[in-house]
Amino acid sequence: MHDFYSDTQTRPTRAMREAALDVPLGDERHDADPCTTALCERVADMLGMEAALFLPSGTMCNEIAIAVHCRPGDEVICGRESHIIFAESGGPAALAGVMMHPLDAPRGMMTVAQVEDAIRPRSAHAPRSRLMVAEQTVNLAGGAVWPAEALRTVAETARKAGLATHLDGARLLNAQVATGVAARDYAQGFDSAWIAFTKGLGCPVGAVLAGSRGFIEEAWLLKRRWGGAMRQTGVLTAMCLYALDHHVERLADDHALAQSIGARLAELPGVAAVLPVDTNIVIADLAEDGPDARALAQRLRSDGVTATVVGRRRLRFVTHLDVGPEDADALIAAMAKQG
Repeated sequence: MHDFYSDTQTRPTRAMREAALDVPLGDERHDADPCTTALCERVADMLGMEAALFLPSGTMCNEIAIAVHCRPGDEVICGRESHIIFAESGGPAALAGVMMHPLDAPRGMMTVAQVEDAIRPRSAHAPRSRLMVAEQTVNLAGGAVWPAEALRTVAETARKAGLATHLDGARLLNAQVATGVAARDYAQGFDSAWIAFTKGLGCPVGAVLAGSRGFIEEAWLLKRRWGGAMRQTGVLTAMCLYALDHHVERLADDHALAQSIGARLAELPGVAAVLPVDTNIVIADLAEDGPDARALAQRLRSDGVTATVVGRRRLRFVTHLDVGPEDADALIAAMAKQG
């Protein structure tokens, strides 16, 4: 298969697997696993935070952060197409008991005015505005990169109003590689942030959530309560450390391939438009006189190409470690075949 479904479909390279073979192991619950401790310290430093915590998934990072920052009945301000709304199974409501205040932001990037308007005055009749969540890069905006100053300004706006701030950094390192702006600069002004290892970095498991020491202490409680506490996690975190050493700069290759795919898709008669390609995500809007996205995705699969349906007439293609130019050629050929 030519798998453009998501960068979560990457598989660990042989060298990455070998990096885990001989590492010393210990119980992470007792802060006794050397690789896990090293990884958490490294990511905390990368994000300019005091401490960090290894978790099985990015979804758990988001859900724990929301639950630590909020109380039941509080309200979370975020973009309407944020991952916490469209892809986390209603977790904020089910796990933290919070309400969502979604904003229709241009390319998923909330403006200061939008955030200010969304913050509710204190009242016994209204939920408490408690948390602002931003996403870098913006998945459903085609991997769009927030400018650092814009991200910092909305975070400052929220914090001045007494809200906590959380950065969903699933593809934060894609933004860093695309712009040369350090991850810690994007995370500046946020109370918590995280990065994923199971996307472009190619690891099989894991994400690291960072924040203040007090925040991480609370996060540990929920990690245990929700079944995320593990034992000898060095077999996983050794691969994450390998990824930081060997797979970050190569994200530029994914970006270049995505830009090429976007340009080629835009020339096809069956494609009405392609969103701007900043990083490794290509989103194509399909022409009205052709098949809808679900039908086209099924036809593409029969030709050995996978994609994600993200709207009635919208498909997403994501580049990653396990696809290259030949896969892109197969994708374009399959799309052209559909008219």
